[in-house]
Amino acid sequence: MKQVIRTTDAPSAIGPYSQGIDTGSLVFTSGQLPLNPENGKLETSIEEATRQSLKNVRAVLAQAGATLEQVVKCTVFLKDLNDFAAMNSVYAEYFTENCPARSCFQVAKLPMDALVEIEAIAVK
Repeated sequence: MKQVIRTTDAPSAIGPYSQGIDTGSLVFTSGQLPLNPENGKLETSIEEATRQSLKNVRAVLAQAGATLEQVVKCTVFLKDLNDFAAMNSVYAEYFTENCPARSCFQVAKLPMDALVEIEAIAVK
């Protein structure tokens, strides 16, 4: 089973992809930029950008009936790896126990010149 996830609580997909996919046992989120779904504005400090990206991940998971506690893997894409400590500090507010596996990369450029993008995989 493959079900497309759609929620107004996270930014809409702006291309040929889905906000997420629910397979019944796993939930895959697309990379979530730090866009506020209410006003379409991009957060520009790494702390607020990380917070908004994780709120968007949480919203996509919630639409599929999953939570951050069920996340088994996150991938974090940073515009600048020098922002790692600040991103990690906010990330630790959302994942406090039994943290998921994680990869973090500096990338040449993110859509909309965002500072961070975060994707997740959760087990239902």
